[in-house]
Amino acid sequence: MSKKILVWFRNDLRLHDNEMLVEAIAKSDEILPVYCFDPRQFELTNYHSIKTGAKRAQFLVESVAALRQSLQSYGGDILILNGKPEELLPALVSEHEIAEVYHHREVASEETAISTQIEDLLWKQKVNLKHFIGHTLYNKEDLPFPIKDIPDVFTQFKKKTERDAIVKPCFLTPDAISFVTVQDWGILPELSELVVNEDIEGLSQDSEFKGGEEEALNHLHDFLHTGEGMALANASLKKNEIVSKLSPWLALGCLSPREVYWKMKEAEANYGLKPYFNQIVLGLLWRDYYRFMFKKYRNTFFKPEGFKQELALVPLADSELLHSWKTGNTGHLLVDAMMQELNATGYINTAARQLVATYLVYELKVNWVMGAAYFEEKLIDYCPASNWGNWATVAGVGNDQRLTSSFDFQKQLKIVDPKGAYAQAARA
Repeated sequence: MSKKILVWFRNDLRLHDNEMLVEAIAKSDEILPVYCFDPRQFELTNYHSIKTGAKRAQFLVESVAALRQSLQSYGGDILILNGKPEELLPALVSEHEIAEVYHHREVASEETAISTQIEDLLWKQKVNLKHFIGHTLYNKEDLPFPIKDIPDVFTQFKKKTERDAIVKPCFLTPDAISFVTVQDWGILPELSELVVNEDIEGLSQDSEFKGGEEEALNHLHDFLHTGEGMALANASLKKNEIVSKLSPWLALGCLSPREVYWKMKEAEANYGLKPYFNQIVLGLLWRDYYRFMFKKYRNTFFKPEGFKQELALVPLADSELLHSWKTGNTGHLLVDAMMQELNATGYINTAARQLVATYLVYELKVNWVMGAAYFEEKLIDYCPASNWGNWATVAGVGNDQRLTSSFDFQKQLKIVDPKGAYAQAARA
């Protein structure tokens, strides 16, 4: 009897540098790729927001569609299912006589709870759920400290990691894949089936962000070898003016952090892009840091009080102030322009996120959790660790208390728009 392995795709929608996929192919006769559109990811939340908004849902569907197309080029497909993974996967294991199930481990509570439940159910079927880690630049086992001893201060984490850990080479994209025979591979859901309480009629189809692995690799190549990347090589741009916009593809795993790292190493050798290279790697390290902090502290980042036990809590109310911030109608030109950009595109850069978050927390006095939940709805590069970790830091309830005094709104204004150019453009 042939050995079959079910490969459960989640936020790892790529073929390059995918250890889970490479090992599944090597240790099986056939694989069954599966993606589940979990209805819980598209529900209303307790924070007067939607779990996944239209722009984010569109980017996800595009990314899954691109993965399907890639697997079809190998003569197979990916099984598209709508429902809860813990209800669907055990049934597939029985139906197709699956020997093992492979998946990438997540760090946030909802995702890990689902993995645990599936692991327990599969155990009753005498089938192993094997965990892989493919979302970070540095592997957990390669860090110079165990998770429980990871420094809370980012600068210490960065210094020790860069000094004592190595970035491993990427896994090669498979040459060939043998697939389990499936009669009906399923169809991708329409956006109208996923999105709730949001108009999708005016959703733009010509966004600069289109989901999928090929789009991600093309964007990375263009960024390194044309446009801003080349301009920086000629010293015509300052490093803090460069925004790579790679994060949407990193968030869904269409792009591997290690792929970014090694491609930038090549660019550094070819063009001498040291300032540019350091800035992007810094962003990758921040992603790693928050993922590891989530493993260390689990649910603490989701609590309004965060790491401060004694805190005067602001009500989780759907106020007019919160609504004005969400819709970009606060009366502050720069904040409003940035929020309108977020609503229209699903993306704003890191400095803009910190500015609008600081405004919500310290100027409008709205509970930071409401802002974090809204970003979860809107951001196409949403990932729990980075989003909730950054919001907790801005609100002064994060694990690194050294950063709590960094978020003064007037200071943020000078950093983001020192000459008022953004505000003038918004006024025009």
